[in-house]
Amino acid sequence: MTSQKIIIITGLSGSGKSTAIDAMEDAGYYCVDNMPVALLPKFLEIFFERRTEISGLAFGMDAREENFIGQYRKIFDGLREAGCRLEILFLEASSQALLSRFSQTRRYHPLGRGPNLEEIIQHERDQLAPLRAEADQIIDSTHFTVHQLKAAIRDFIHSDDLPRMQIHVMSFGFKYGPPTTADMLVDVRFLANPYFQPELQALDGESSRVRDFILKDPHSRTFIDKYFDLLDFLIPRYEKEGKAYLTIAVGCTGGHHRSVTIARCLFEHIRRQGLDVAITHRDIGRQPRRTPVRTSV
Repeated sequence: MTSQKIIIITGLSGSGKSTAIDAMEDAGYYCVDNMPVALLPKFLEIFFERRTEISGLAFGMDAREENFIGQYRKIFDGLREAGCRLEILFLEASSQALLSRFSQTRRYHPLGRGPNLEEIIQHERDQLAPLRAEADQIIDSTHFTVHQLKAAIRDFIHSDDLPRMQIHVMSFGFKYGPPTTADMLVDVRFLANPYFQPELQALDGESSRVRDFILKDPHSRTFIDKYFDLLDFLIPRYEKEGKAYLTIAVGCTGGHHRSVTIARCLFEHIRRQGLDVAITHRDIGRQPRRTPVRTSV
């Protein structure tokens, strides 16, 4: 049918299947939760007629579906015989952890609303035991945070094949307000301001003359080197955490000179690392009002 990887995300209720699906989506997988297992072959047949460019497909399936336990083996075996690369990811957690999670979220267990939640959890564990034995990967989320679970999912789907974190470097002017989407914000208003140089006032930070003026200041070079070191430390760690987007905002007074030049330096440095990075200058089109320069007589 297809050589595209198909991952079945299953396991115990409350063990993190929704988080796993989110991580799969971030990795470029087409995800469907609570897919009836009987519909899977037909869905795949229709889906691959479109030849969509994706990393793979992931389906959330578990004991919430009444017929899942009785039908999954025949359907999975048939898909494998048809040439599908089907893998089973099974998530679980200790009964105590699951009890705590249902208590904290104040949600009912999908398999029942009886007074003895521990018995319901054990019943589901027993139902899924044969599927667990067939799983390609078992992840115990008992002691995981959400970020740690996402990292484990990324390891399962092979991090070398995943889309890289998308980095956006943005310059802006504080006089127009800082961007609300910024993950990291840096203020470069301490640098010498080309705005007060008559020959540079009408230019912007992409101009070589403005760039030279800003970067010849030793404080600029020191700042850039230190900030490069910070980014080189942080970016791999954000990516390992599973962050899909990172916005670095650089601000000066009007977003026309200093922030533009420094943002360009950061962009070039990040691009040299082979990372997925883009740059925008939010306020560069807002023309600065020229200030008369006083001269002594």
